[in-house]
Amino acid sequence: MAKIKKGDLVLVISGRDKGRQGRVLEVLVESQRLVVEGVQRVQKHVKAGQTQRGTRTGGIETVEAPIHISNVMLVDPETKKGTRVGYRTEQVERDGRTRTVRVRVAKRSGKDI
Repeated sequence: MAKIKKGDLVLVISGRDKGRQGRVLEVLVESQRLVVEGVQRVQKHVKAGQTQRGTRTGGIETVEAPIHISNVMLVDPETKKGTRVGYRTEQVERDGRTRTVRVRVAKRSGKDI
């Protein structure tokens, strides 16, 4: 199970985009990769063709490529710096029953994510 989820704010810690921040758009669990907004942008040559709504123009598009999950770090919501992620278990009462829930915690500040 990945500690980073869709919608999280992450910081790139290695590679050509080191130091950049962005939101996670997609998590590819099988290959342990993430697609991050504004990071790892590559140019893709697109052939003109047809779609369901009509013709598509060809040309060069800029798209986000996947980046390995080990090259990013979650941003702490309090300090706005990179942090490691831990888990804490809590007993939550819902509908008259108590359940054990895992909560993600930023190790730098100790706050819930």
